[in-house]
Amino acid sequence: MSNDTYELKAETRERVGKGSSRELRRNGLIPAVIYGEKQAPLAIAISTKEVTQRIYAGGFKTTVATIDVNGEKIKVLPKDYQLDPVRDFTMHVDFLRVSGNTHVVVEVPVHFINEEKSPGIKAGGVLNIVRHAVELHALAGNIPDSLTADLTGLKVGDGIHISNIKLPKGTSPVITDRDFTIATIAVPAAGVEEEEEVEATEE
Repeated sequence: MSNDTYELKAETRERVGKGSSRELRRNGLIPAVIYGEKQAPLAIAISTKEVTQRIYAGGFKTTVATIDVNGEKIKVLPKDYQLDPVRDFTMHVDFLRVSGNTHVVVEVPVHFINEEKSPGIKAGGVLNIVRHAVELHALAGNIPDSLTADLTGLKVGDGIHISNIKLPKGTSPVITDRDFTIATIAVPAAGVEEEEEVEATEE
């Protein structure tokens, strides 16, 4: 579980619109909004540098943060952000107001382990990742950093499905109508040498 949290300082925005957004950016700030928990959306301005650093550090959308808005501390989960397509700095962020019991939908990355224990990969098979991340229902105070997919024992043609992954307590996949595939061990274009040799011998 992600226990790493952080705090950002913010100020309320009196004016909204393109003109005020440009002015904020000139001053090293970006517009952002805090919404949710049946409260009116709150327009704020936060440090461009701090937020951009958090985004590139990883886990931005799965880590609950605290925003200090003029002395009021609000717990939030970043839900979306826009990056400038040319200059790679943050343009805008949406934050969801949360408590520990708030149910959220988050995209959690999948980490693959034990490639060296997969007979299929040893034989020249290729790990074909279908989903690099999985959308989960979770409590805001209980969001996993990542999911672990164990490749031990997998042969060419085998796959890992969501049912093969141990989900943290209190979480469930958003997709429930099928046992969807996370990854497969695929045959490379050149074929798998060791297996082809064995098959030739058996014939």
